Amino acid sequence: MAIIDIGGNVRNGEELDIQAVETWLKNQQVDLQGQVQVTQYSGGASNWTYRLKYDNVDLILRRPPKGTKAKSAHDMAREYHVQNNLKPFYPVLPEMVALCQDESVIGCDFYVMKRIEGIIPRANLPKEIDYTEADVRQLCINVLDKLIELHQVPYQGTALEQLGKGDGYCRRQVEGWDKRYAKARTKNVPSFNYVRKWLLANIPADTKTCVIHNDWRFDNVILDPQHPTEVIGVLDWEMATLGDPLMDLGSALAYWVEESDNKIFKATRRQPTNRKGMFSRQQVVDYYLQQTGLTPENWAFYEVFGLFRLAGIAQQIYYRYYHKQTDNPAFKNLWIVIHALHVRALKLITQQKVAKHPIGKQILQRISK
Repeated sequence: MAIIDIGGNVRNGEELDIQAVETWLKNQQVDLQGQVQVTQYSGGASNWTYRLKYDNVDLILRRPPKGTKAKSAHDMAREYHVQNNLKPFYPVLPEMVALCQDESVIGCDFYVMKRIEGIIPRANLPKEIDYTEADVRQLCINVLDKLIELHQVPYQGTALEQLGKGDGYCRRQVEGWDKRYAKARTKNVPSFNYVRKWLLANIPADTKTCVIHNDWRFDNVILDPQHPTEVIGVLDWEMATLGDPLMDLGSALAYWVEESDNKIFKATRRQPTNRKGMFSRQQVVDYYLQQTGLTPENWAFYEVFGLFRLAGIAQQIYYRYYHKQTDNPAFKNLWIVIHALHVRALKLITQQKVAKHPIGKQILQRISK
């Protein structure tokens, strides 16, 4: 089925020692029948992901990129245990098969899980499926509902309690990303000084502590091929932790591109949030708060933080390109995106300040017309 992502050819220099992997899997009592078909999923900046298709079982292998020095940045054991411990409470996770921490096998830690067959909605929804506007709206709601469901997982008294530090998450995140951005800044990107100072001055107490995904996007969910608005899987748990759910939502909105956004955001869009039927960013916030009952005093903080965090992630990648540590052409114009994120963050701060004025809401209403 063309709409199913089965991976592509393994990239040069990223070949997998499949014989070593098969020997190890058999030692883990995994039954492998037939000749394996190995493909690789696109990505590159994150962990490498391979599909191992046998006659009797369909597997996914995840490993860090070559040359990784800091295991904390690509902690395979942590990613494995997060999913293994969370699955009993959140069944849309893949089933874990085995974790390998013996580097003599392929030179690094890795883990294997069962593949969930389905549709991964990337920048554009598959043309083979005739999504109506109502379908798109239902897809949007279902994806948001899965995020809300995650934030309700009862982690207390389980192994998930060790996932993060818990209370004080908002402050740790702002202070941490403030330092990371300053360290990675190049001379052709904004300093974000005003945004950084505003965030530091407006850090709220955590609304609550829960399990958060930390990279919530449409291309990290899997849809049922027979019912393509239903979410049957959620992927990429390497950044999951315990934290404030509104920080998770704010970070997700940084990727949310609307039809009315400028050309820079549209050109870098990686999920189908511009389709008719999708919620606007404000509608996403309204829906989430209505469903959860959370009442933040200053929503703008979470959305501005999400933009600054995304700018920090992009800048850390661009820093490597700028200093010729990589020649990947996909990173060449990230500095332009960082400028656009800066402008959007400043606009949100301005709107928040105007809204506090007695007649601010009236002014904003007139501007929006």
